[in-house]
Amino acid sequence: MGVRLRALHVAAGNGGAPASEVDTVVTGAPAPPSQTDRLRVSAVVCTYTEARWGDFVRAVASLVAQDAPPDQVVVVVDHNGGLLARARAAFTAEVEVIANDQQRGLAGARNAGVHAARGDVIAFLDDDAVADPGWLRTMMTHFADPAVMGVGGAAKAVWPTDRRPRWLPAEFDWVVGCTHRGLPEAVAPVRNPVGASMALRHSLFDVVGGFDTAMGRVGRIPLGCEETELAVRARQRIPGASFVHDPGAVALHHVSPDRVRLGYFVRRCFAEGLSKAALARRAGAQDALSSERRYSVVTLPRAALASLGAVFTGDVAGIARAVVIVLGVATAASGYVVGSGRARLARTPRRDEHRP
Repeated sequence: MGVRLRALHVAAGNGGAPASEVDTVVTGAPAPPSQTDRLRVSAVVCTYTEARWGDFVRAVASLVAQDAPPDQVVVVVDHNGGLLARARAAFTAEVEVIANDQQRGLAGARNAGVHAARGDVIAFLDDDAVADPGWLRTMMTHFADPAVMGVGGAAKAVWPTDRRPRWLPAEFDWVVGCTHRGLPEAVAPVRNPVGASMALRHSLFDVVGGFDTAMGRVGRIPLGCEETELAVRARQRIPGASFVHDPGAVALHHVSPDRVRLGYFVRRCFAEGLSKAALARRAGAQDALSSERRYSVVTLPRAALASLGAVFTGDVAGIARAVVIVLGVATAASGYVVGSGRARLARTPRRDEHRP
């Protein structure tokens, strides 16, 4: 069954909260599907701030408007009582709005969504992204292969001024939560899906547990890698498990103005180094950082040379992009060194502590 948004005068900004409040309580556990049943799909959107209200409403609306709608839409509000009440009032009972009853942060909110999900597949969309109508249908085609544990789609940047910053190399679009140059341009296996636009098999969580709440973003702190750690853990625990990247499953990811500043770029690269150190500590450096080694040794040097070469065609911003590439690598490496040093003082969580 599809889901519908309440016909409300909801402004794209922060005003105009509707008067009524409707909530759905999720009870009971669904019976397991037979081999011939269609895979059921739950879609989860996690949100934490009213500053993104307009983007958040559009994200949920894009799930409702899928040409193959999900069987269930779950909104998880991360420790924000005002936003929780507003979201419950804004949607019909067919959109289930729940509070994150687990650890604060994106990983904990995703785990709360997993706990509430009744589908065989759980699709995750960021609260500032809009999924194309065929987003879910495209990803679901890959789950016909029982070895596929997850599928990632493309998260394409929508820039604040409708133009990408000339100084930002496309190889670093991961800094703003989007698909970066260097990922496959056709359907291909990958180590892990892009967190802003992905779908995971529900049974995966039954085997390996939930997202690691010691990793990932908390509010505006730009950490990450919880979906990477989950995928690495899945490969280690499930023989033959695979993850697929399908650039045809497109979500438009809105980039806020604060994320196109050099200061944010530096903070995000440093935080990525911290996250990768934590990932290596939990999953093992060989499994955790194989993609990063190829990215650093092959993709980024080519990008730096191409950026410098662009200067000779009149693109003077190529110099800035080359400098930013060097800055990004150095900053991420510094974060990794700092994170590795902290690891000596930190206890590594047991794998059985990761519970959805």
